Amino acid sequence: MYDAVIIGAGITGTMLARQLSQYKLKVALVDKENDIADGATMANSAIIHTGYDPEDNTMKAKMNVRGAQLYQQLCKDLGCKYKVVGAFIAACGQEEEMKQNILADRADRRGIKYEWLSGNEARKEEPNLNEEVTRVLNFPTTAVIYPWEVAIACAQVAVKNGTELYLDSPVRAIDHVGDTYTVRAGEHVLETTVVINAAGVGADTIYKMVSVHPNFEMKPRKGEYFVIDNAVHYVNHVIFPVPSAKGKGVLAVPTVYGNTLLGPNSDYITSTTDTGSTFQGLDYVRTNITKIMKNAPLRSSIRNFAGLRPSSSFSDFIIEEAKDAKNFINVASIESPGLASAPAIAEYVIQELLKDKLTFEKNPDACMMRHRPLVIAELSEEERAAKIKENPMYGRIICRCEQVSEGEIVDCIHAVCGARSVKGVKKRVRPGMGRCQGGFCEPRVLNILARELKESPLDVVLDSETSKILSKENR
Repeated sequence: MYDAVIIGAGITGTMLARQLSQYKLKVALVDKENDIADGATMANSAIIHTGYDPEDNTMKAKMNVRGAQLYQQLCKDLGCKYKVVGAFIAACGQEEEMKQNILADRADRRGIKYEWLSGNEARKEEPNLNEEVTRVLNFPTTAVIYPWEVAIACAQVAVKNGTELYLDSPVRAIDHVGDTYTVRAGEHVLETTVVINAAGVGADTIYKMVSVHPNFEMKPRKGEYFVIDNAVHYVNHVIFPVPSAKGKGVLAVPTVYGNTLLGPNSDYITSTTDTGSTFQGLDYVRTNITKIMKNAPLRSSIRNFAGLRPSSSFSDFIIEEAKDAKNFINVASIESPGLASAPAIAEYVIQELLKDKLTFEKNPDACMMRHRPLVIAELSEEERAAKIKENPMYGRIICRCEQVSEGEIVDCIHAVCGARSVKGVKKRVRPGMGRCQGGFCEPRVLNILARELKESPLDVVLDSETSKILSKENR
């Protein structure tokens, strides 16, 4: 019998699992995918917004401001990258400048630092800013992270503290009898007192398993991006247009590893699984980035990708106990600024929604911190030489683009919540993230996975259990 079952191992679900793991509770974290952070957490702009954008008196505003305040220390505790880059909100003309004023007023009420720059002043810091930009509202504390690194780190802490992780376990049914929920996830049957529904674009499907009249419907929005080679330095800050009803617009975003993201578009789709890039979507990004930027280095794009925002029929986050299902907590519609809000959402759910449902007795053996895994490329020459002497695998470079060694790949496979797929290795230690996009290193990563997992190369998958890379020819 579990105290809580969390459905969804994205950034919100894993932060909830980590926070709950500090108490003497029996908790399960369940996801339908083959790895942690394979949904919206895997494909987004990676920005920790400061909280100026959401409308007043919304959960988005409350959670965003608090979440942004928590992130830097959280990343320090987890050994994750956190880079303050600042954000330029670029206005073109008087009408958009008036919209900037609304954002500045919100920032004033929320205690968020900002400064004004003329178009010319801003172009001194950002030479690729379009000449039509007349004024910039700068939020200097805006940061970027590596989203799936944070989610994986949270899951590792939770599992080390006793949380049970069930991957490849799609929830098929939830039965509710008396004070007990029975969650049927893959081959597992999990009985629990509390269910936390953090299932992203599938949150309405999960809710319908316990509710006759669910009060929201998920309406996924696809966002597509270009990834620019990290050899090209294009922007120093996150560059936004003035936001519209469709969202924050097409952005230019510097990443923690030196790449630039250009995108996204924002199109409602009916599918909850369609993450394929389209000509139309990428053409929209290509056209609209020119509103605020010039010299877009699209010829240096090394990859396109798309993600699904877990938007819903509500304009705000849905963080509440279901009115028709006691002890069933919906954490849904966590679209932007969901990434920035995740630590505050976890805090709120535990402090406000679960305080009378579970007994929060601290576990003295719980450790809420994680040491940063060894990254050979981040070491000095002396430190690198010492590590290679200790283990020669750290001297065998598998990914030349990102300088990832065999030792690091082996480490991430055998770590808590270790990689079980080529994509899982890629998310953890970055082989395949560089200019050649795995053209050189992917076969070698596949062979290392097969060796370390003691399975045939024919059984190694790209991502899901149905994405085997190799096949045997029958003759």
